[in-house]
Amino acid sequence: MAIILSDKEIADFVREKKPLPPDYRAKVQMRLKSGHKERELDIEGENGNEFRLILRQSVINPLDFSIILAYRPPKSNQLFRLRRYNGKSHEHTNIIEGSKFYSFHIHQATTRYQESGSNEDSYAEPTDLFSDFNQALSCMLKDCGIQVPVEPQGRLF
Repeated sequence: MAIILSDKEIADFVREKKPLPPDYRAKVQMRLKSGHKERELDIEGENGNEFRLILRQSVINPLDFSIILAYRPPKSNQLFRLRRYNGKSHEHTNIIEGSKFYSFHIHQATTRYQESGSNEDSYAEPTDLFSDFNQALSCMLKDCGIQVPVEPQGRLF
């Protein structure tokens, strides 16, 4: 059964602090799937909510990526995509607005799109905040309250 979240609930989940455990790199699950590599990490928010960070990138085209923050409702195995940071690898259309663009973009869940029968995160806006996978990941971590343990500079995942 699909759930519908209000825009306020969505914003609250996005803002909730999500500290990564000190050993988060060891907990990342790496998978190769149909031409892309995928990493996943389950995170518990400060309010006890469950989230999953999903990182996908094409093995052929480095601009074909998606970095997803999903919420897992209690007593469910469903994932509700709150935000998705996508590379510049395809044209995106916002069906309700009728707008199209070919750019790096950020998807966000909205009540309006859920109620229209579309996927929760079908709405997206073009962005110039990132131009590659690592910049998009840093942007998401900052935008979505994901707290990385303090450590020497280097790769995040």
